[in-house]
Parts: sequence; structure tokens; C-alpha cells
Amino acid sequence: MTVLFADRRAAGVLLAREVLALGLKDPVVLALPRGGVPVGFEIARALRAPLDILLVRKIGAPGHQEYGIGALVDGFSPQVVIDELAARLTGADEAYIDREIDRQLHEIERRRAAYRTGPPVSLYGRMVIVVDDGIATGGTIRAALKALAKVKPHGIVLAVPLAPSDALLPLRRLCDEVICLATPDPFYSVGVHYGDFTQTEDAEVIALLEQARSWSKTSTGAGDAGGDGQ
Repeated sequence: MTVLFADRRAAGVLLAREVLALGLKDPVVLALPRGGVPVGFEIARALRAPLDILLVRKIGAPGHQEYGIGALVDGFSPQVVIDELAARLTGADEAYIDREIDRQLHEIERRRAAYRTGPPVSLYGRMVIVVDDGIATGGTIRAALKALAKVKPHGIVLAVPLAPSDALLPLRRLCDEVICLATPDPFYSVGVHYGDFTQTEDAEVIALLEQARSWSKTSTGAGDAGGDGQ
């Protein structure tokens, strides 16, 4: 396999050049933890923009939590995306979905406390840049983009180092701009194209978010999920 990026930070530097060229006004960078944070950090640093995590929690089917029927996306105004057909077919009624939303909200709060991000920032009217270290299937990113559109940002940019081209097609309809540096074919996995794809630890996420606050003292948090090529 061809190594395209030395590590996540190096991929972020390359992505940052492409994002800078867009000349975005009032941007905020939302990175999917944990792997998307080192990538997003370099973009946020280049833009001198706020960096936050985007937490996306899957809503699983009754008795089959691994089968997603929707997702909860964190933010100033948390948004829910439900696949109504999947919900009906799996017997997930409104009461069940409400319980799952409440449970996942508590998990998001726990993770936000662990990462010490503070409260989410309002995204209304801002340019939102969604970042991950790569896309494999696109399911997590798709849920995130659908939910973010509901909070009426000025625009949404998806920025990733690499992804399979067929996974990008449906995502392009959900955002204003897609920046993807490479679309390997055949596509085996995200990690094989990194020289160093060591798992990003919580301590690194916390440190990078803290460092980012040094250039964005007036801005605070938005948004699980993904990271590491989900």
C-alpha cells in the first residue's frame, strides 16, 4: 500500500492549505474524536479558528445496539437523525427512541467532561468545517452532516485526507464543499495509507483542545463518533 501521509498532523497541514484557499469567513473546526482531532488541530491553527470536537452517538435498534437506526449529534442544539423505515422495521417506537436519546445525551455529556471542552458553541451563521482522519463507509459523517444542516450554519465544508470515491458521492449533497486529498482505488482501509496510524489517546485530544484555546479564547465547544476512519 502507498503511504500518503506521515501521520495525522502531517495530513492536517496538507488539508489546511486547501481549506485556507477557500477564504472562509468566521470558520469553526469540528473534529471527530479521537483521530480527527490532530488533523483538525492543524486546520484550526492555520485559520486561527476555534477547534471543537463533534460527538456523534449511534441510536441502536431494540435488542441489536450494533444496528443503527439513527444518530444523535452533539452541539449547541443537539440534533437527532432517525431512519424512519429502519425504526419501524425494528420495532423502535417513539418511547424507545426518546429513552435512547436521553441515554446518549448523558454519554455525550460524560465525554465532553472528560475532554474538558466546555459548552458547545452556537454554529448558527458560521462556516463549519467537519474534519476526520479519513472516511471508510461514511455512515458517521453522513449523520453528522445531516444534523448540522438543521442548525443553519452559513455553510458546511467536509475536509478529510482520504476516502473511497463512492463514499464521497452521497456526502457531497450534504455540504457546500468537500476537500479530500486522496481517493485510493482499490480502497482497503484508512490506516494503511498513514506511516503512523497509532491510536489517538484521550490525553492528546485534551492537550490539543487546550492549545487551540490559546488562539480562540472567546470560543468554546460543539460535538462522537468516528475518528480513526469511521
